Amino acid sequence: MSKTAATPPLAADPSRWKALVFIALAQLMVVLDATIVNIALPSAQTDLGISDGNRQWVITAYALAFGGLLLFGGRIADKWGRKNAFVVGLIGFALASALGGAANGEAMMLGARALQGAFGALLAPAALSLLAVMFTDAKERAKAFGIYGAIAGGGGAVGLILGGFLTEYLNWRWTFFVNIPFAIVAAVGAWMVIREPAGSRNRAPLDIPGVVLSTTGLVALVYGFTRAESAGWSDGLTVAMFVASALLLGAFVLVESKVKSPLLPLRVLLERNRGGVYLSLGLAVIAMFGLFLFLTYYLQVVKGFSPVKTGFAFLPMIAGMILGSTQIGARLMTRVAPRLLMGPGFLLAAVGMLLLTQLEVGSSYPALILPAQLLLGLGMGTAFMPAMSLATHGVNPADAGVASAMVNTSQQVGGAIGTALLNTIAASATTAYLTDHAAEAAAGGPAGQLIQAQAMVEGYASAIWWAVGILAASSVIALTLITTGRPNVGGPVASGGGDGADAELKVPVIAH
Repeated sequence: MSKTAATPPLAADPSRWKALVFIALAQLMVVLDATIVNIALPSAQTDLGISDGNRQWVITAYALAFGGLLLFGGRIADKWGRKNAFVVGLIGFALASALGGAANGEAMMLGARALQGAFGALLAPAALSLLAVMFTDAKERAKAFGIYGAIAGGGGAVGLILGGFLTEYLNWRWTFFVNIPFAIVAAVGAWMVIREPAGSRNRAPLDIPGVVLSTTGLVALVYGFTRAESAGWSDGLTVAMFVASALLLGAFVLVESKVKSPLLPLRVLLERNRGGVYLSLGLAVIAMFGLFLFLTYYLQVVKGFSPVKTGFAFLPMIAGMILGSTQIGARLMTRVAPRLLMGPGFLLAAVGMLLLTQLEVGSSYPALILPAQLLLGLGMGTAFMPAMSLATHGVNPADAGVASAMVNTSQQVGGAIGTALLNTIAASATTAYLTDHAAEAAAGGPAGQLIQAQAMVEGYASAIWWAVGILAASSVIALTLITTGRPNVGGPVASGGGDGADAELKVPVIAH
């Protein structure tokens, strides 16, 4: 497709802002689901008779299907049509949620969670790639991705609040049923208002070897990190999963460099700006997922907060993310280079994380946790916004779905790594502290309970130090690898080094 001149105003889809409402609603549903089930898990486990050994599969079944099928889902969206993939993904997600809410046993619950993950893998890249091809003016794109970035960043914390309310005042099943109205409204609205740009589909035949290798390789990687959390890093099956993942993903890269119509064209991955986004965002998510886990346990177990109160305790982070994304990131995106938002954003988040290394059993929420969350939210919101926009920046529209899938893949793999890695570090530090204070811990009573709580907090603080370093590394990567300049205001979004010599996003005319 040849390079076009600046897109005339008439080429813009008049329904694009209405479409954004339904795309954002669907994204909120998917992000909410990642945390809302965590709050409901203890109640669901009791009702369904799920063993302690198998309860992690309620989370893992979703993560494996979602993480393993994302690239496949992205390419299906490119080939089949993003609107079609989006609507089918929503309907499938709603049906899977209904199945989960009606589950009468362990097998039905795990099957429903795997189906949710599979349809989520179709839905998520379709949503992001629709934004990429519908919003082409730099200022409008900044606003649209600001809203999307705020939801992607803050939706997980909203899930903790909603999950707490539904579990405490209704029933755990409503954490599944709540997805159904979200999905129906988003699907009906999307079908009515979304019109894809003509000529943006990828009609190439599907790369079946690529699908098999990428799916099995990513499943092995996510499962390896998930298993490491419970069985340890030296466990035989854990090591085997990592080895298998390396071999499968290595074979995938080799196949993609040889086949005529690859599932993931290497040009999508290797362009330095997009590569910098995938890497820095994946690392940042490692830090954030670990923090959600530690703060949830700290507030509930150490401070004695209820599930609802814990959810509300995350509100400052949500507010910071929304402010950072919509007021800082979106306003500055058209004025400064993206790396000058992402680098300082991740660094500000690292400062917020640094405050949390001072956690103690008696730490004050207003004096320590609240300001730390505000800094984290502001930093991540500021960085997320340009990151989401750059993920499909300069890519051929026919590759928009799979480029979008790579963002979700980096986040999903980052989340799995973060939960396993930081939890393992925390557990080791807690064990070491208890060993050093064995006599006091054995005493029992209030003194023994205090030592137990101090050991937990010591573990959290140790892991949070690692999270500080990871966020600092994200900042350095963003500042080093991302070299594109500010977008060309008034015309198509400039790539600053996209695929090949064509430095502009190729924007097809909207089909009427």
